[in-house]
Amino acid sequence: MTWTYLLISVNVIFIANAFGQLYYAINLKKKFSKDHNFINSILTFILWVVAGLLYPFYFWPWSDELAFFGGLSIFFICIFTPLMIFLVLIYQYFVVIRKNSDIKQKRTIHLFLDRFDSEKNTRNQEDSHTLKIDVYRKALHLFPALVIILLWTFAVYIWDGVWNADLFWGISGVHFGRFLIITAGYSGILVFAALDYIRLSYIFPKKNLFHFLPNNVLDLLTKSMKRREIFEFTKPVALVLAFTPVFFFPFGIFSSTALISTLGDGAASLMGLKYGKKHFPKQSKKTFIGYIFGTLTSFIVCFVSIFVFQPLLNFQEIIVLSVVGSISFLTIDLSNLNIDDNILNPLFCGFTMGLVYFFVF
Repeated sequence: MTWTYLLISVNVIFIANAFGQLYYAINLKKKFSKDHNFINSILTFILWVVAGLLYPFYFWPWSDELAFFGGLSIFFICIFTPLMIFLVLIYQYFVVIRKNSDIKQKRTIHLFLDRFDSEKNTRNQEDSHTLKIDVYRKALHLFPALVIILLWTFAVYIWDGVWNADLFWGISGVHFGRFLIITAGYSGILVFAALDYIRLSYIFPKKNLFHFLPNNVLDLLTKSMKRREIFEFTKPVALVLAFTPVFFFPFGIFSSTALISTLGDGAASLMGLKYGKKHFPKQSKKTFIGYIFGTLTSFIVCFVSIFVFQPLLNFQEIIVLSVVGSISFLTIDLSNLNIDDNILNPLFCGFTMGLVYFFVF
């Protein structure tokens, strides 16, 4: 019963955060209706709720051996991460802000936008600089996928396979990998959520905490965001949240989904920006070259990921799943919907590949 209550605490934190972000989204829509994509915010709100509700099922069925790791996961998500965020804010206030009386005037959303627009003018004049900015953006999106794969590889092939630590702890490398990924993922998006609350607090003049953001964070935002994204929640949060329902599929499918959503999307964007000439649709920024490279990259990362992490599948089955994954990516890319690709790609590609895996093979 105690563990049931502890598991529910994660549900409560995530669902409460979902409504907090919805409140922010409504105010952003009122003040920046032309820049804020309210559809993305509603979908992100739903994903927060879904992620919270799904959390207990990642550790199902519950066992005595898993109790320690489940408790450790809850500790990091519900206690350690919020405490760390609180201490960083305390440090910013007492060590940085109180000692620099003019910092509120130096760190404002208006000055940030002026600086951002100045950087944008430079980008528009230099194609290479524009490409460099997009590399920053895609690298930030790729980071969660690489962390997921590294944690799984460590848990299954080193912790279990080389060290045989499963014999001591009583849980398999697969379960340990799930613990690491879920704990790191859920803790990470809480950190990004806190960053969003502080960054977007400029919509509430009396509760504006924008000046709490360190200069290096503001520099990273300048390098990795589009202007309209300044009025929305950060994209990596939506990306990781969209991964959570897909995590129930075999890891080969899940890792393929994560890599399609990052490497496939990144290849389409970067190659289209560098070499693309013909746009389709004409009004969009997407190019034929981008579609081709994005689809090919998606096929390759699917093939490699499934080949490595689903060794029981034969060559024909790997090819079929890779084709399904790459075509799913291309379908989303061609649809040109007014919905964030970081939400659509993981859900559509992941569930399409998962359904084929379970119902065709």
